[in-house]
Amino acid sequence: MNSIKKGVRLTALYLLLTFIAGLFSHAAYSQQAVHIDSTLREHIFTYNEIEYLEDLQGKLTIDQVRSDSVSARFKPSNVSTPQNQHLGAPVWFRVKIRHNPAANKYYLLEFFDQTIDDITAWLPDSSGVYREERIGDRYPFAQRWFHHKNFELSLDNNRQDEAVYYFRISSAQTADIIIVIRSIDRFVSYALSEYLTFGIFYGMIFIFSFYNLIMFIAMRQRQYLYYVLYNLSVVLYEMCTDGIAYQWLWPNAPAWNQYAFAWPLFSMSVFALLFTSSLLHVKARAPFLNKLIMGVIIARCAYFLACLLINPYWFNYKFIELIPLAVAFYTGMHIWLRGYRPARFFVLGYSFLFVGFMLKFFIMLGYTWLNFGIVSYYSLSFCFILEMFFLSFAVGDKVRLLKKKRDKAHRQMIRQMTENARLKDNQNKELEAQVQARTRQLSEQGDVIAAQNEELIKTNALLEAQAEEISRMNALLEQDNRQLQTNVEKVTRARALSTTLDFEEFSKIYPDKESCLRFLADLKWTEQFRCRKCGNDHYYAGHQPFSRRCSKCSYEESATAYTIYQNIRIPINKAFYLTFLIYSTKGKISSHKLSEILEIRQSTCWSYATRILKMMDERKKELKQANGQGWSLLVLDEREEA
Repeated sequence: MNSIKKGVRLTALYLLLTFIAGLFSHAAYSQQAVHIDSTLREHIFTYNEIEYLEDLQGKLTIDQVRSDSVSARFKPSNVSTPQNQHLGAPVWFRVKIRHNPAANKYYLLEFFDQTIDDITAWLPDSSGVYREERIGDRYPFAQRWFHHKNFELSLDNNRQDEAVYYFRISSAQTADIIIVIRSIDRFVSYALSEYLTFGIFYGMIFIFSFYNLIMFIAMRQRQYLYYVLYNLSVVLYEMCTDGIAYQWLWPNAPAWNQYAFAWPLFSMSVFALLFTSSLLHVKARAPFLNKLIMGVIIARCAYFLACLLINPYWFNYKFIELIPLAVAFYTGMHIWLRGYRPARFFVLGYSFLFVGFMLKFFIMLGYTWLNFGIVSYYSLSFCFILEMFFLSFAVGDKVRLLKKKRDKAHRQMIRQMTENARLKDNQNKELEAQVQARTRQLSEQGDVIAAQNEELIKTNALLEAQAEEISRMNALLEQDNRQLQTNVEKVTRARALSTTLDFEEFSKIYPDKESCLRFLADLKWTEQFRCRKCGNDHYYAGHQPFSRRCSKCSYEESATAYTIYQNIRIPINKAFYLTFLIYSTKGKISSHKLSEILEIRQSTCWSYATRILKMMDERKKELKQANGQGWSLLVLDEREEA
């Protein structure tokens, strides 16, 4: 019995301890509320002050989220600044605020990240009824309650209770969920200070850009232009991420605002690589790295076009910028280690930018312990300033190096000019002495030359007489040559018309189409040209070789028109030889033999041979009285003339 009682007591004690542990466990993991009092001016929600619930399907409603079953699924944030881990999917966040009307201040909630696409907030009033408000960079800027780059929501502090605020957040890019509660007076002073800081930030970049633009205009070196364009790209990108661009440049274009950052980010990478190549003379100092830079630029352009034409959502993968940044940083290290001094400031500037970019990159990969809230959020902007500062030193260092080389070259030029002047004086003295000696020598030789000139004059007179006689003889020889050439041509043509030749010898007389057309033209218009249309006897050269065009009616007649070669489909010089062979053999040569000699199809040879034999039969009488004209009597087709 005692053992039973003892067991009951132990069981009751165990249940009591379990209940107490459950209460403490609930108290330990319950969401911590932020208390408003008269001293509270600003507070950033961190860790278990923020609870979240992932809604990957996007189907939960506010009533479902507030229900006990779904509310129990909220988890406290294990990092100071939570993020949306699933891009594009909604995530629910909630915070608790203990209101206190005795604070006698107006408060608001502010979301610090200006790149959040959509924030649907449910704000409770004093009666517990939730009102819905929508903010985000996908809505027109004019819809915001405060015309400020961040997202602000007003709070009703005229109540004495603990209220839970729900936020449904979705964004296509990684967003930091930095929720801040501020009093109105703190918000005004903070906003003025922030815009002043932005003014200084952008002012410094514009000063850098303007200075380098003046340098470009003065020195015409492309590195300054690339640096100016790079700085302006940084300005526009920072304005996109800070929300300044949406507030002042395109407040009524929320669709454009979603991907506006992609354009300056693209140009920033391209101009950074071009600036690197130009500043460090990579093409001359490291040709392989220069090819690598050009390849990365082409690849970056291709990726940009793919995002633009295929899927704009790919613009959100900003980690792709690690590649051009790493290439530029490695190039600077390589050139610096090879002894180029201006590269040291370039490497130092890019070291800060590389650290800032890697900080953002590791935070995006999930290393949340690197996220220090606002400090981490603005780290890349601060690194941009340091990078531009040291890049300006790099450009100045290069200018100083060029000036040093120029001054050294100038001093060497002065020394060389002095040495040249000394050598010139010595040389002039030597030349004067040589000129005097040479003058005396020439004076002595002048007398000899004068005597020789008299003899040459007599010789020239004799040569002139001989030249006149030679000219007269040359004129006679030229006349004889022309007569002889004409006779040779006549004999050659007569031989071609009346004797037996092989194709090789015949081709020397009519080697090409031009010589054949010239022969036909001379044969057709031996006496005089007369237009077959209007009878006019004046003509101009036609468009075709050796054709003639009537000066009155513009009718043009080719050299082959009205001949047996009109519309011929074989080379005309072979057609000439075919006619010659049939004429010289009196038609006894076979079409097979003609095909073998001329390398033309037998059927074609037979067709032309038949036509020529028919014409020879019709013109027997004229051929007997040829008198040296031979086969040329077969050329003109009298039927065509009729």
